[in-house]
Amino acid sequence: MIRHQEVDCDTDMWIAETIRETRRRRKAMKGRIALVATMGALHEGHQSLIDTAKRVADHILVSIFVNPSQFGPNEDYEKYPRPLEDDLEMCRRAGVEGVLCPDADQIYPPGQIASEVTVPELAKVLEGEYRPHHFAGVCRVVLKLLNIFQPHLTCFGQKDFQQMRVVESLVRDLNLPVEVVECPTVREPDGLAVSSRNKYLSGPLRPKALGLYKALVQATMLIEQDAETDPRVVERSMAHVMQSHQVQVDYAVVRHPAILAPLDCIEPRVTGGIVALVAGRVGHVRLIDNMLIGCLPQK
Repeated sequence: MIRHQEVDCDTDMWIAETIRETRRRRKAMKGRIALVATMGALHEGHQSLIDTAKRVADHILVSIFVNPSQFGPNEDYEKYPRPLEDDLEMCRRAGVEGVLCPDADQIYPPGQIASEVTVPELAKVLEGEYRPHHFAGVCRVVLKLLNIFQPHLTCFGQKDFQQMRVVESLVRDLNLPVEVVECPTVREPDGLAVSSRNKYLSGPLRPKALGLYKALVQATMLIEQDAETDPRVVERSMAHVMQSHQVQVDYAVVRHPAILAPLDCIEPRVTGGIVALVAGRVGHVRLIDNMLIGCLPQK
């Protein structure tokens, strides 16, 4: 962790490394507060979250914390990119008012008896099958951050669709006084969803990664143009598109957009649309993506 001095309140953006300092800063703020929780390595997707927050809140706060509790034993926690100075500069340019960038001991004090919080019905499926402890770690750190910042709203991207639904359920079930704002997925010109892991897609891996996006487009065409109602037909077609791009498929499914339950029949008018979700590996890089199909536009 690169250490920063706590800066004065009359500067453009304050930077805190401790919960205590963050709470002091937050207590002095008036108006609507929005939190954008990140693991750093900020990109256009995070910029879009900040831009959305600026439209609905008076003050934008950001957390930058690579959360160890949501990484499994064989995942890339140690290798996860941490370009902190670049991230802070992006926050400054975006008009962020304050940033918390703590080390792990600040969020998870040594010797502290740990708590568990999760949403089992949503956390055990899809990503939960491949990353069994992931959402328990997400729920725990999100609850901590919401408690630290006490925002009026928090912005989450549809790119991590299952995570967004887990956080929404956590907030509702625990009666947390915060609104979860859904933000659309940001895509590169060719359709690839913007992700911090895209930087690993060098050389021939980049066109192969488009297999995820093209599988989602295929699902959309089958449902909206061909009126396909059998989820098995759509899922087999999605998997075939991914495999044809040499993507190792983890899953390619269509689900209920609110509860992520499997569908017996694709009836967007009955379920309020559907969501197609894909995950797979391109070389050594694991990617996820999704697309809402047949959903009414949000008001």
